[in-house]
Amino acid sequence: MSPDNRPSLRTILADRRLWLMTGFGFASGLPLPLSGFTLRQWLAEGNVGLGLIGLTATIGLAYALKFLWSPIFDNAAPGPLARLGRRRGWLLGVQPLLSLACLSMALASPSASPFLLIGLAALLAFCSASQDTIIDAWRIESFPQAMQGTALAGYVWGYRAALLVSGAAAIRLATNLGWHGVFVVMAALTLIGPIVTLMAREPALAASLVRELGAKVSFARRFARSVAEPLREFLSRRGATAILAFIVLFRLGEALAGTMLPPFYRHLGYDRAQVALANGPVSLVAVLVGAAVGGWLVARIGTGRALLITGSFQTLCMGMYVLLSYSAGSHAVLILTAAVESGAEGLADAAFITYLSGLCDRRHTATQYALLSSVAALALRTVGGLSGFMAHALGWHAFYVMTALATLPSIAVMVYLLRRYPPREIPVAQDGELNAIV
Repeated sequence: MSPDNRPSLRTILADRRLWLMTGFGFASGLPLPLSGFTLRQWLAEGNVGLGLIGLTATIGLAYALKFLWSPIFDNAAPGPLARLGRRRGWLLGVQPLLSLACLSMALASPSASPFLLIGLAALLAFCSASQDTIIDAWRIESFPQAMQGTALAGYVWGYRAALLVSGAAAIRLATNLGWHGVFVVMAALTLIGPIVTLMAREPALAASLVRELGAKVSFARRFARSVAEPLREFLSRRGATAILAFIVLFRLGEALAGTMLPPFYRHLGYDRAQVALANGPVSLVAVLVGAAVGGWLVARIGTGRALLITGSFQTLCMGMYVLLSYSAGSHAVLILTAAVESGAEGLADAAFITYLSGLCDRRHTATQYALLSSVAALALRTVGGLSGFMAHALGWHAFYVMTALATLPSIAVMVYLLRRYPPREIPVAQDGELNAIV
């Protein structure tokens, strides 16, 4: 689309769908800390063992493996809610379960029933991952290509706001309401999801999907075309094994280090207010600045070199956790660590996401990107679950030295890939998407 034909800013902001997309972003982001960082903070304060706290990282497998059941939302009607449409019907089927899971967590206790609490968190994550899948489908089908970047930007800002609310704000609020009260409040906030769904319009099905449903194409054939073929195409490429190894290893150090942060903070003597400040506003500003700088760097020097520079910088910054372990509970060092680590994460993610995007065949973009992003989360959701046992065995100082060293294999594989299979450069700001996001 030429610049003259692009919608004006006033036209974009007047589009009701954009504000609904921001609401959907809030609904998607809210459950994530409640089954992740915030949950682990509650467990740490309940004196739950490090091993069990570490295993909560596996709860997030629902987000990594959601592509396995996502075809259901495309190929099956949502029962009695079908009159609302395929997308809205499934959303209104999933969202009440999500709210109920969150409310049920308020009735559990980490000291009396830790396994029940973790099980409810797993249910919350499953419902949340399903909701994310349907919202993504609604966005893609509701907005024209020229507005996908703007829609995604609205989603990201709603999502980030929700992470702040159910992360830092929830931890701070626990001082006044207690953890049970916090989860009641968060359960009430999840009702924003159904409200937005009822306000939204059902997108028109693509003509090809209408014909496919009318022709009653078998599920096996749809699965082969939508999942098996894109996967087979990727695995047939030269260097595919090394690429997958790099994607898995890239977040290994971060996965081990991040999972143990709540009990680590508690061991160092930080209170809820200090943790909320460091992992709330400070981290949010740092990650947005890092993402903006990372996007600019990719545009200036290309994906390959930007990936090498930002990945190496992130490895060096892992040393901040080692410094924190020797800080004797210094508030200034906590703030500095949170800012540096979050900035480095945003910086590296901009290059890493661009790299993943460049790996996708244009015929299978959506499926291949979903699969690659799922692979990228595997270290966090699997090996990250062992972090509690490692921390208990090694002690905090040695554990965080080990997490820094765990980033080195990804750097080695990255150098090999950049030499043998340099990335295909893609337009960084196509349709203004990257600029809109950062």
